[in-house]
Amino acid sequence: MNYIWGGLIIISIVFGAINGKLDDVVNAMLSSVQNAVTIAIALIGIMAFWLGMTHIALKSGLIDWFSKLISPLLRLIFNELPKDSPAYSNIALNFSANALGLANAATPFGIKAMQDLKEEAIKAGKPKDTATNSMCIFLGMNTAGFQLIPASVIAILTAAGAVNPAKIILPTLIVTSIAFISAIIIARLLAPFFKEGAK
Repeated sequence: MNYIWGGLIIISIVFGAINGKLDDVVNAMLSSVQNAVTIAIALIGIMAFWLGMTHIALKSGLIDWFSKLISPLLRLIFNELPKDSPAYSNIALNFSANALGLANAATPFGIKAMQDLKEEAIKAGKPKDTATNSMCIFLGMNTAGFQLIPASVIAILTAAGAVNPAKIILPTLIVTSIAFISAIIIARLLAPFFKEGAK
């Protein structure tokens, strides 16, 4: 990533010099840096608020309640897992935290869920270095990033001075819902073509 950004900066300076716009390029760079610092400082308060909300949601049992609510759906999606698998609870917690826009809380649950899925695969006698269908579906779900409340995006828009940052909620819900459903469907459709354990 550093090479990409460095390359873009060098290309901008070179073409700015060629076109006689080097002053404009330098001014734009300095202005952008100033804006980046302003937004970063503004984000500190907003992110502190959402991190506090994350803590409250965890301690109050809101995420646990939401996890129990969606458990039947998850058992349908991950029907290859045993009904008593510990992976269900961590998948539910991960999905719930993501849906509420609490990405910081979702990450540890996601890592633990993937570890649980790997343990279930090993118990079933599947190769350790092969991703199972359940792992692929879970990865697809996380990549899709379904969100009821896009807290991080709202925080960035607020820091950038957006007039009505909450307007992003409905479009985000629509887009992430389509992406979420598509990820599950595609994973299911492609599963027969990529047999678990095949090299």
